Amino acid sequence: MTARSAKAGRARFDIGTIVRAHRSHLEAEHRLTCAQKRVLTDIARCRTAALGGHLDHCPSCGYEHPRYNSCRNRHCPKCQTLAAETWIDKRSAYMLDVGHFHVVFTVPSELRPLAKHAPRVVYNALFHAASQTLLELGDSRFHAMLGATLVLHTWTRDLRYHPHVHAIVTAGGLTHDGERFRRSSRHSLFRVEVMGTLLRGKVLAALSLAHAEGAFADFEAFRDPAAFPRLIRKMAKLSWNVDARKPFKKSKHVLKYLGRYTHRVGIANSRLLAVTDDRVVFKTKGRATETLTPVAFLWRFVQHVLPKGFHKLRHIGLYAAGAHERLALARARLEMPTPAPRPKLSWEEKLLALTGREVRRCPACGGPLLRSALPVGGAPVVGSGLPPPARGPP
Repeated sequence: MTARSAKAGRARFDIGTIVRAHRSHLEAEHRLTCAQKRVLTDIARCRTAALGGHLDHCPSCGYEHPRYNSCRNRHCPKCQTLAAETWIDKRSAYMLDVGHFHVVFTVPSELRPLAKHAPRVVYNALFHAASQTLLELGDSRFHAMLGATLVLHTWTRDLRYHPHVHAIVTAGGLTHDGERFRRSSRHSLFRVEVMGTLLRGKVLAALSLAHAEGAFADFEAFRDPAAFPRLIRKMAKLSWNVDARKPFKKSKHVLKYLGRYTHRVGIANSRLLAVTDDRVVFKTKGRATETLTPVAFLWRFVQHVLPKGFHKLRHIGLYAAGAHERLALARARLEMPTPAPRPKLSWEEKLLALTGREVRRCPACGGPLLRSALPVGGAPVVGSGLPPPARGPP
């Protein structure tokens, strides 16, 4: 299997091609969860005849082109661009026009095996600890409620397992009496050592409670009753890594930056440099690359599939769902105008605004395109000039 290069403007290689060719070998070597199997199935079928679609045809010049439906799986690299833009558009009405710090909370490597075994428990513990760390420090240092958006990532640039939470945090907060918005220093939010210490205590407390409730009863490493207490004592002696980065000055810059994180998956198709029967080469950082066998590549990829129904994006403080009144008051104290209602756009209008592509117009003659449905499993119309789409697994 050698992947076919795509048309100009599109990624040359597709993870779906790798899945269709090597999924059976992956499952022969590794045991996958139901969630991981579902993701692979969706990616393999995304934008193929297996999901049905429609035929664009131009009555003026005879142009024909089939367009197949997207899988809309949140782990699919082909389904996130419009989702991210839609999210950014909605969140623009909520963001405060103040500086925002970028803070990263990371789980120590010694906890990664436990996170792989019980991801929902460990990820929730990390989210809760990061949230409470920020809110408590905002309360004690500013006597105010700050706002933050947090998103979980589990990967490095080479697709290794590395759970961490990115937080975009307001540089200050609304005082508890609501009289003013108290700003932080332009150069720092809170000391990273203090945040790391609070994070460590809160995560370990949450894991200890989960262990007492039997959440890790089937974890092989804890069959020795002394193993969990020993791990906790070791974690309590470590300095936990919290990274605070330079603040953004404008909310529009925050949204643009944050949009890159909220809907990002482990790897985009655009980072694939070469795909053959025995190797996958992809970009990591700078000019560096990583080369893996297709099965090893897919195995790394599925490590980042989240538990079913797990929310990887959360808002706290002034940005929380139940804080509309406090957020409106913060906007008033900052003398921000009331946000105007935003028009609802179709996906075609969003795509036009994002890429400049007018999907309702014929690319050959510029005339209007007509659209007719293609059944699930339908083949391209003869004369379209396109190869039959690859089908996903049943």
